[in-house]
Amino acid sequence: MPDQLRCYSPIDGKQYVQRRYCSDEELNFAIDHARVAQGRWQSTPLEQRLTQLAEVLNYFDEHRKLIAEQITWQMGRPSRYAEGEINGLLERGRHMLSIAPTALANIRPTSTEGLGSSLDHYIELTPVGLVLTVAPWNYPLLTTVNSVIPALAAGNAVLLKPSAQTPLAGEHFQRACAQAGLPKDLLQCLHLRHEQSSRLLSEGQVDFASFTGSVQAGAEFERSAAGQFLGLGLELGGKDPAYVRADLHSEQVEEAAVALADGAFFNSGQSCCGIERIYVAETHYERFCERFVAEVGQLKLGNPIEPETTLGPLVRPAAANWVREQVAKAVEQGARTWIDPSQYPLDDGEGAYLAPQVLTDVNHRMSVMSEESFGPVVGIMPVSGDAQAIELMNDSAYGLSASIWTQDKEAAQTIGQQIQTGTVFMNRCDYLDPALAWTGVKQTGRGVSLSSLGYAQLTQAKSFHLRLG
Repeated sequence: MPDQLRCYSPIDGKQYVQRRYCSDEELNFAIDHARVAQGRWQSTPLEQRLTQLAEVLNYFDEHRKLIAEQITWQMGRPSRYAEGEINGLLERGRHMLSIAPTALANIRPTSTEGLGSSLDHYIELTPVGLVLTVAPWNYPLLTTVNSVIPALAAGNAVLLKPSAQTPLAGEHFQRACAQAGLPKDLLQCLHLRHEQSSRLLSEGQVDFASFTGSVQAGAEFERSAAGQFLGLGLELGGKDPAYVRADLHSEQVEEAAVALADGAFFNSGQSCCGIERIYVAETHYERFCERFVAEVGQLKLGNPIEPETTLGPLVRPAAANWVREQVAKAVEQGARTWIDPSQYPLDDGEGAYLAPQVLTDVNHRMSVMSEESFGPVVGIMPVSGDAQAIELMNDSAYGLSASIWTQDKEAAQTIGQQIQTGTVFMNRCDYLDPALAWTGVKQTGRGVSLSSLGYAQLTQAKSFHLRLG
C-alpha cells in the first residue's frame, strides 16, 4: 500500500502535490491532542472565539491569489473564476460568525406559568466535542467552511480530511488557524486513507462527522458509523432540475437561458447544485433551446491557467469518460446533440478536457436525465405545464435544489412546496444563501449546514432545571 498521497493536475496530467499519509500512531496522537485543545477552547468566551475565527477568515482574503492559483492547478477550475470561491468562503464564514451569539445562546422557555419564581430553567447548547470534516475536491473551500467555522465557533475541535485531489486547500485552514492564534491542535489537517476515516467512525473516535461526496461513499460512511450513535451530516449526489414556465415573456426566456447555461456549465458542470436537466414550457421550447445553445457555444474550452478560458478540464479522464458514455447512450436511444465536439480540439475523446454538450429529444429512461453527470452536459425537455414539470422534477433519486423561472411568485411558492428538494430558487440557480439552511432529501443526504440550523447538529442540548431553595 503506497504511503504517499499524489495529486495529479488535470491541466497536464503531471504530479502537482505529494504528501505522506498520516500513520495510525500519528492519527491517535492527533485525536488525543485535539481533545485536550477542545477543552481549552470550549472554556474560551464566545466573543473571543469569534474574534479569532474572524482572523482565520482574513487569512484567506490575504492569500487569495496563491490559494486560487493552487485550486486551478489541483482541480482545473479556470483561473478567472478561482478567486470567486474565496469570496464565497468569506461570505459564508462571516455570516455564520455574525449569527453565532444568537444561535448559540441559551434557550429559555417563553412560559413559566405555574413554576414559581424560585425556578430557573433553560437549555444550554454545548459543543459535541470532536468533529470530523471530510471535504470534496470540487469546492474544497466552500464545502469545508460550511462545517469548520460553525464547528469551531460552537467550541468544538476539528479533524479536517481534505480530498486527495485538493490537499493544499485543507492545509490552508490549518495554517489560518495557527496564524489566528487558535489553540495548537484545535484544527488539524490530516491526509488520511479511506480505511482510517472509516475507523474514526466505526470506533467512535469522533462525535460528529460531516461528509460531502458521492451517494455510494456516503452510504459507506453511514455504515461505518452504525452503532456508534454519533451525528452525521451527509451532502451527497444531485440531479438538479430547472423549470421555465409559460408566463415568461420572450426577453425573460432568453435571460433564463443565459443564466441556466451558466448554472449548468460553471465549474465544468462539477457542482452538486449545478443544473443537470431543464424542463421548458412548450410555447417557449424552441426559443429557449436556440438561445441556450448559442450561449453554450460561446464557452472556451482551454488551459484553465489562461485568462480567456471559461471551461476547464474535468477533474480526471474517468470523470469525462462517464459523461461521454452518458451522451453516447442517449444518442443511441434517440437524443439529439447540438454541439459539435470537433470545434473543441482539446477534447481528444479520452482525456479530461471535454466539450460541452446540449441534448434534446431526451427522456427519463436515459442515464443523462436520471443519473448524476457531474460534467458539462444538460438535457432539455418540453412540458405541457406545471403538473408535468412537477412530476418530472420529482422523478429523481436526488433532491438538493430546483430552479423555477416565472413572473408569478405565488406560483413559484406553490410549485416549490410540491417539489421534493432542499432548496427552491425562483429566477436564479446555483447560489447558497448562508442565512438559509443548506440541506437535501432522498439520496442527496441528511443533515443541515449554514443558517442558524447549521449550529444545531454541531451542539448538544443540555437542560438546566434549577430550583432555588
